Amino acid sequence: MAEVAVFGYGTVGSGVVEVIDKNAELMKSRGADMHVKYVLDIRDFPGDPNSSKLVKDVDVILNDPEISVVCETMGGATFAYEYSKKALEKGISVCTSNKELVEAKGAELMAIAREHSCSYLFEASVGGGIPLIRTINDALTAERIDRIYGILNGTTNYILTKMDEDGAGFDEVLKEAQEKGYAEKDPTADIEGHDACRKIAILASLVSGKKVSWTDIETEGITNIDTEDFSYAKELGCSIKLIAMCDFNEGCSARVSPRLITADSPLNCVKGVFNGVLIHSDMLDDSLYYGRGAGKLATASAVVADAFECVRFAGQEVGRGWTDEALKLNDPGDMKGRFFVRVDNANADEAADKLGAEKVIKHDKESGLVSAVMSETEFKKILEGLAGVIKFIRF
Repeated sequence: MAEVAVFGYGTVGSGVVEVIDKNAELMKSRGADMHVKYVLDIRDFPGDPNSSKLVKDVDVILNDPEISVVCETMGGATFAYEYSKKALEKGISVCTSNKELVEAKGAELMAIAREHSCSYLFEASVGGGIPLIRTINDALTAERIDRIYGILNGTTNYILTKMDEDGAGFDEVLKEAQEKGYAEKDPTADIEGHDACRKIAILASLVSGKKVSWTDIETEGITNIDTEDFSYAKELGCSIKLIAMCDFNEGCSARVSPRLITADSPLNCVKGVFNGVLIHSDMLDDSLYYGRGAGKLATASAVVADAFECVRFAGQEVGRGWTDEALKLNDPGDMKGRFFVRVDNANADEAADKLGAEKVIKHDKESGLVSAVMSETEFKKILEGLAGVIKFIRF
């Protein structure tokens, strides 16, 4: 039997214990006999059924020769990094849901794992319970992946879905999302796109084999999206989603931003707190991955699946990752596409002419224009010379 420790007894950590306890016999029948021996947390949980497993000193876990796998669900990049590094240096595999730590220190921690014949796995750091990383590592290992394009944040997708379907304003829906537990008290990381950006940085690093830093990716959140935008979107037969993307044709381009999604796109149907990711590869072409991108048991399931692999292949490094060599991203100004532009009616004709508008929608005081395909640099240069522009959204 493999003894497992869990770092952090919050939402995901308690979920990890629950998944292992409930499905222990099932996993044993499939090749990995696991048992949770310790749970690390500085808090007390009186009356909790796992209170006998709680410890407050990490060394109790790290110095126990029976521990072979740690599930790190603490979050942050300080103690989680320190404890994960110490565990790996002792040959203890680490499985994590911590996207912040994976993005910042993943290359280093994977190198330590390799040196000590164990694994650092992070399926749950991107897409919650959706098996994205395992799919890239295993199912698509014979493929050249050239594009990843998807909805990687459930909070923003919930907000945009409610605005679309109910006609509600951003502030109203954000408050509702916080009341339901879909958004944090401080929602900045979600609504400004930082969470989705870290996740696409991890996927880009995994595909390229080199380090992609989230701070190098041009990112725009959803705080400027309003009900009028959705009015235009409906007239265009579109929805609006926060899309994280990376493209590996001729180098690597990456961006996170709100986009108008046409009705024929599979991502148009991804609603609420769900995530959806399209991967394009040279042999398989498009494949779609859909599911719960967050939540206690969905995320815990992915952490436990990693632990299962570590137990099955004890003494080996499982999966692949990236080096600490930085990958230089393409100039975001070179990316091409169409743009939806809102402009007051006094300047609409001039804007339509200069943008080569493919479609014009007139409202009482303003118009919405769909530009011709052009580069970001070309588009923004034209925009600088136009008066009356209210905003733009990418297609």
